[in-house]
Amino acid sequence: MRRLLLCGLLALLVPPLAAQGRGEVDLPRLPEPIRLDGVVSDAEWGAIAPFPAVEYYPAFGGTPSEPSEFRAGYDDGFLYVSCRCFDSRSGAIRVNSLYRDRLNGDDQFEVLIDGFNDNETGLWFATNPAGVRLDRTISRDGVTTNDSWNTVWESATTVTPDGWFAELRIPLSSLGFQVRNGRVVVGLTVTRFIARTNERATWPAIDPQFDFQRPSMMQDVALTGVTPHRPIYFTPYLLGGVDRSPSLPAGAGAYRSDDSFVREVGADLRYDPGDNVHLDLSLNTDFAQVEADDEQVNLTRFPLFFPEKRQFFQERAGVFDFDFGSGGRLFHSRQIGLAPDRTPIRMLGGARVVARAGAWDLAALGVQTERRDGIASENLGVTRIRRRVFNPFSYAGGMVTSRVDGDGNFNVATGLDASVRVFGNDYLTTRSAATFDGEQATSSLADRSQFYLQWERRTSRGLTYFTQLHRVGADYRPDLGFLPRTDFSRAALYGQYAFWPENSALRNHGPGAIAIAYAGNKDGAIQSSNISYWWTYEFRSGTNGWIEMVHNYEKVTEAFELGNGVMVERGGYRFPELWLNLSPPSGQRFRSGIDSRIGKFYDGWRVKVKVDPTWNVSRYLELGGTYEVNRIRFPDRDTGLDVHVAGLRIGAAASASLSAVGLLQLNSVDERLGINLRLRYNFREGSDLWLVYDEGFNTDRDGAPGEPRRPASNGRVLRLKLTHTLVR
Repeated sequence: MRRLLLCGLLALLVPPLAAQGRGEVDLPRLPEPIRLDGVVSDAEWGAIAPFPAVEYYPAFGGTPSEPSEFRAGYDDGFLYVSCRCFDSRSGAIRVNSLYRDRLNGDDQFEVLIDGFNDNETGLWFATNPAGVRLDRTISRDGVTTNDSWNTVWESATTVTPDGWFAELRIPLSSLGFQVRNGRVVVGLTVTRFIARTNERATWPAIDPQFDFQRPSMMQDVALTGVTPHRPIYFTPYLLGGVDRSPSLPAGAGAYRSDDSFVREVGADLRYDPGDNVHLDLSLNTDFAQVEADDEQVNLTRFPLFFPEKRQFFQERAGVFDFDFGSGGRLFHSRQIGLAPDRTPIRMLGGARVVARAGAWDLAALGVQTERRDGIASENLGVTRIRRRVFNPFSYAGGMVTSRVDGDGNFNVATGLDASVRVFGNDYLTTRSAATFDGEQATSSLADRSQFYLQWERRTSRGLTYFTQLHRVGADYRPDLGFLPRTDFSRAALYGQYAFWPENSALRNHGPGAIAIAYAGNKDGAIQSSNISYWWTYEFRSGTNGWIEMVHNYEKVTEAFELGNGVMVERGGYRFPELWLNLSPPSGQRFRSGIDSRIGKFYDGWRVKVKVDPTWNVSRYLELGGTYEVNRIRFPDRDTGLDVHVAGLRIGAAASASLSAVGLLQLNSVDERLGINLRLRYNFREGSDLWLVYDEGFNTDRDGAPGEPRRPASNGRVLRLKLTHTLVR
């Protein structure tokens, strides 16, 4: 406690810091709106002095091989940003993809904005020479990005013998900002990426020891005389389709197929009722067009984590971040819309509000689910509050989640957290949480709570480190969170040193190590431990990877199945592994990374190889895949298994408005082959026609003794969905 108080006093002594010590830059107000045509020839652009582009990598501070002219301005309703991306080899400009939100090794122009100027969160807008757009959110000062977020904005591009040119028009209403005395200050970074040379230039100049997407590294820019515009976005949808599912009637000798027709109507509404207050409402919420999850292999006794991809949960999702260093989260929105047996359940509607008032962040989310087949309807809620403290890079806050069903059952989780920049790049983070429900009435607070403490240094040049302490009680159960394991105390120590040589093919390289130990709370016995040491490398070409030696220890208290009846028995196991990883530059048209491990595995051995080839045949067709094989043998028990997970992704696009993605996935443990096809026609911004087909097939159709042969298909979904956004 004395140390924590000392850290707090030190933080109070740290003065507020502007990003890298820079002052504010006044953006010019445009006398006339810019014509968005991608030519960048308007007189208004010519009257704006370009920002100086500085090479970020491969050689920081150098003169970029191709000149870039970054400009920005604004009017009453929009922020305009442009780039004249000159290129002496215009025929070598790369466009690998025409699919929205998937700039895959393309030349790129990117704009990153910290609308609230909180040095913590931001928005990322990007386009390639074909005008394909990507937008994502940034949270935790660049540590986390989210590609599933979308908002309303426009881009236009042209390609000429002199290079390529891009204009972005972003509604101020899509940014979120605070007006103080008629003045708005936001963080801004603009950057260009040249794929064939793996070269990036930025404004402002950002030392590569910091990731360029960090909001705390952005340049503060000011807009004056801006009046917040508060449009209403109303997006109704129509949906129709058919589902087919197999069933086995009692006493029947064969499966039958049951068809059901689906007809749905619903709507989403977005409105800003006040300055920096964003309200989202949803009625009969539907997620038919959401991308399927990637197949994963689970060779542990702990659950897998799947990211959130549903659009309703994306707006400023970083405000709801409340995670713990060992993978747990106080709130994980993927828990919403799932029945106790993990099957999807309808969301009748939901409301979400996110607000910023001065140094305060306020957010709340509420969802109501339907009652179905004896499963009670549920009301699920989350409330989050945060405030900047001590300096612009620190905050403290709290969160409450609740799950209440129609039968009177409930689960409530509460948490407090803080992240403080103590000095330089050193941060102290602490989080605590506790849960309450009817079954925990006799549990102690220690048993139904968890506590987490971390000290870290955030940089990628020189020494990076962190140390963590984490404890989770036996009865801690956040129903709206994610919890890989319970009833443990954990300690971790990590260090990495990065050398940045000059005049070398290597951009950076260096050693690192980590030590992690989990112990039981009651007996103090070690449950798991890991000691690893490695050497990482990154070439100026973009090729990167590492070689690592891993020493594992696992105490298995209950036998668990790896798959196909192969078990890991109770006992204590020590098993070392050698880990090799290699990733190619993203700009190559054909590329494939490789990840491999070889070594002992519990009381046997394992060889793992994973490859993820991608071939951009043209801007209209992309073939990508992944294949992972784990060959596991236990010689003393004369058993083992081979686990295969394969995926094939086919992306086709006739234009930036018409595209299709097919995903074929095979999992040998689940004995399942899955097909997901999504066709999208974006006939104007905010309005789409989707055709979605999803089906799973049984790869092993032999049933248990006495049971009939399984059907080829274990379920099919076909959906046609039309959305249309009205703006007022």
